[in-house]
Amino acid sequence: MSKIAIFASGEGSNAREILRFLDNKNSGVHVSMLISNKTSAGIHKVAEEYSIPIQTFLNAEFTSGEKVVALLEEKEIEWIVLAGFLRKIETTILGKFENKIINLHPSLLPKYGGKGMYGRYVHQAVIEAQEPESGISIHLVNSEFDKGEILFQAKCSVKKGQTVEELAKKIQKLEHSFFPKVIEETVLASQ
Repeated sequence: MSKIAIFASGEGSNAREILRFLDNKNSGVHVSMLISNKTSAGIHKVAEEYSIPIQTFLNAEFTSGEKVVALLEEKEIEWIVLAGFLRKIETTILGKFENKIINLHPSLLPKYGGKGMYGRYVHQAVIEAQEPESGISIHLVNSEFDKGEILFQAKCSVKKGQTVEELAKKIQKLEHSFFPKVIEETVLASQ
């Protein structure tokens, strides 16, 4: 059984989908805990809903990474999944989980990645550039924002006059459809 921890800073819709997908599936992949950097984040409700332990760390604790790594080791976590986690993963954590951290990005990388490019900022940039399509990229995490090996991409069209909110809904459908499956496949393939 491969144990994963989901890191999230927001509402937790992708974490909820991952848990729903893996719940009672007995696939060999298990979400053992959730980790956040915000006590007010909606991910805490998801933890309660699924009776999953959650730990919140201060941003300074993520910067050093030592307390985070200690907890992950104690819980025997093998993989980290970033599901709307709005912090760069520091070298201490990267070193311990090399090629074992999966991130979801709401664009077709390498386009519209990097520092400050998340959520509506990505969708706004795609629309302003009049891109004919956008999508999602699921990738491994390395020391540079959104530069790790791409595991999977899915596309959707961007219609002329489409709003940021409309594009965000299209992207979220792709996220919910593909992210849980790619996580499961990637983790199982490493066993």
